[in-house]
Amino acid sequence: MGGQDFGIDPATVDRVANEIAEAVRLGAQVGVVVGGGNIFRGVAVAAKGGNRVTGDHMGMLATVMNSLTLADALRRLGVPARVLSAVPVPSICETFTQRGADRYMEDGDVIVFAGGTGNPFFTTDSGAALRAAEMRCDAFLKGTSVDGVYSEDPKINPDAERYETLTPQQVLERGLKVMDATAIALARDNSIPVIVFSIRTPGALVDVMNGEGRYTVIHG
Repeated sequence: MGGQDFGIDPATVDRVANEIAEAVRLGAQVGVVVGGGNIFRGVAVAAKGGNRVTGDHMGMLATVMNSLTLADALRRLGVPARVLSAVPVPSICETFTQRGADRYMEDGDVIVFAGGTGNPFFTTDSGAALRAAEMRCDAFLKGTSVDGVYSEDPKINPDAERYETLTPQQVLERGLKVMDATAIALARDNSIPVIVFSIRTPGALVDVMNGEGRYTVIHG
């Protein structure tokens, strides 16, 4: 979305794609889970009295659109990328299977995981944690709008405490809003460290890959 109020900002897509391409050049195998909030949020439908399941299905389709956009940008950079969707849309992209994703990743492709978990009532964060577990990932990088986990929203309270490290239990006990409890529990149960960084900061993804920059690690 970039600085826009809605939709897809090509400059932001290209910047993120370039950073992912650099991560690949550093030797990482990369899978990306893309949200859809720039286009549609299912919870917004429910908040206005609509059917939450229908709203979530529409949100899943929004993630497919974003995933196609990102994969296209990666291919233009010469990075092989495949979109695998938890929601079957076979005329547009392949349907996710763990075996297929494993094979493509071993071939060096960047996998863009679309469609969340394929089920309503689960967030994209839960989808990302699920894919991280299925793909046996070494780390789950959560790109957000701030440079780590804070005790409160730092955009509302500038004096909020920023954490360098946390355990999953601390995140749950303190009610920290970095991601939903299902995602935290999935990462914890599969011993996958969660690294929270700012996707809005140019170069932040590559800095994380190099062990530099500002981020919070949730593990233990």
